[in-house]
Amino acid sequence: MAFTLPELPYAKDALSPHISAETLEFHHGKHHNAYVTNLNDFVSKDASLAGKSLEDLVRTSSGPLFNNAAQVWNHTFYWHSMRPGGGGEPTGEIARRIDASFGSFSAFKEKFSAVATGHFASGWAWLVKDGEGLAVIDTHDAGSPLTQGKTPLLTCDVWEHAYYVDYRNARAKYVEAWWNLVNWDHANAQL
Repeated sequence: MAFTLPELPYAKDALSPHISAETLEFHHGKHHNAYVTNLNDFVSKDASLAGKSLEDLVRTSSGPLFNNAAQVWNHTFYWHSMRPGGGGEPTGEIARRIDASFGSFSAFKEKFSAVATGHFASGWAWLVKDGEGLAVIDTHDAGSPLTQGKTPLLTCDVWEHAYYVDYRNARAKYVEAWWNLVNWDHANAQL
């Protein structure tokens, strides 16, 4: 079974002015698509991988196969972590758990932003369910909370290709803009 590039859950211009259609053309259409193509190439050459789900490949593989499988999964999750008209403060169960784990939404937002902007090199900032509480973690390169036994709730891609067209090397400005897109409904659904 070949993996396919998932459609974006919104139009390419729907995240403007925070993330441009041009960025999504490159990020989704080129980068994400390349990971899907590479993953299919690996899977087509190894019959033992046939029928494995993307999550299984992320949890059980290593090296280049892992890098491509995890990047396909991470990017798909990232697209759903945002929505047009998103942002604001969380509601529902995710709001309650953020308050319980971090003391307040503002404390959580400050911690998440610090992790996202302070991450060295390429990677991801995540809000995860870790046991009964929530935590903010970062992963390097294609790293995924799936390999750490944690449940991803939200992610912010901090690879330069996520923001360079719109923000050049100003990652902090990108992270600040990302907060206007956060999809709290998606985070609640992951709980």
